[in-house]
Amino acid sequence: MTLYLRHYWKDERLSFTSSTNKSMTFDGRLVKKIWVPDVFFVHSKRSFIHDTTTENIMLRVFPDGHVLYSLRVTVTAACNMDFSRFPLDSQTCSLELESYAYTDEDLMLYWKSGDESLSTDDKISLSQFLIQKFHTTSRLAFYSSTGWYNRLYINFTLRRYIFFFLLQTYFPATLMVMLSWVSFWIDRRAVPARVSLGITTVLTMSTIITGVNASMPRVSYIKAVDIYLWVSFVFVFLSVLEYAVVNYLSTVQDRRERKMRMRARSQ
Repeated sequence: MTLYLRHYWKDERLSFTSSTNKSMTFDGRLVKKIWVPDVFFVHSKRSFIHDTTTENIMLRVFPDGHVLYSLRVTVTAACNMDFSRFPLDSQTCSLELESYAYTDEDLMLYWKSGDESLSTDDKISLSQFLIQKFHTTSRLAFYSSTGWYNRLYINFTLRRYIFFFLLQTYFPATLMVMLSWVSFWIDRRAVPARVSLGITTVLTMSTIITGVNASMPRVSYIKAVDIYLWVSFVFVFLSVLEYAVVNYLSTVQDRRERKMRMRARSQ
């Protein structure tokens, strides 16, 4: 996620006299010479400040000492997801910000305008998810060794697009089940046709299940797509088993009829 992170605070040591009451804007070189909040992203796996063509950092100081500190950051953060309803699931993820060194007694973090502090591009989109809503919260986080810290949350709800999975998983599985039913209209004496059709549908269903599981995280619980695919697999397998039973019963019946004819001839 790439975002513009903007901090606001007041430092009276930076106040200055201005006849026009205009602010002064600086680049990232001044940041190393003044105090700035040591905010970091909790549960971040990787994050960095953009530096093309220069560091994307802006510092704006107002005559009364108010400071605006803005930087462009890309963050890769962890999100705990529940795939039990996959691919009909909705996920709630959060981006958490917190001071690294200052406790709540030293530094108070809060959203300047609540949910209005978040502003997103209307054209933003994800390949698999629809971003339904954003909202902000804040609470205290406790560490046993250092104390209480203010923590800010950006919570966003994601709903997965299902059309891709309809085309790649559900429609092929449904067609394989329907194709396995075609064998019911084939003559039971056409053994090669019925056996090859049954084996083909079973192997195709196995390939679909393997492909879906290969693209999913390895979780220890059952997903909604697993239930659908395995029920479809059972239907396909039962169609093959049905022909095996029919073929066996037909063979037994043919043997009985042959014996009866032989007995009738001997009499």
